[in-house]
Amino acid sequence: MKFLLQLDFPYNGPFNKEMTEAMNDLAKDIATEKGLIFKLWTENKETNEAGGIYVFDNMEDAKRYLKKHTERLESFGFKNIKGKFFEINEKLSLLSKATFLKNL
Repeated sequence: MKFLLQLDFPYNGPFNKEMTEAMNDLAKDIATEKGLIFKLWTENKETNEAGGIYVFDNMEDAKRYLKKHTERLESFGFKNIKGKFFEINEKLSLLSKATFLKNL
């Protein structure tokens, strides 16, 4: 079973290419997290939000990571950080074109 963490927070930029450059080291650090299978980075310039979709191989590591990353974001001055956990229904997801789940 895989577990999804959806995280978002108010974010005023940078976005797109500038965000990629600014967050490069953070992305490399996140990639080393125990239990993390992958992260999808999310950004919405129109609503001034950013965050991510994280998939973990266990709920314990997902919860630990949310605590760690929330503390890190707050140390950067971000507020109103929202995190939600979900179990991934792999059978239904595969029927809905999430074929990458076969390789996880």
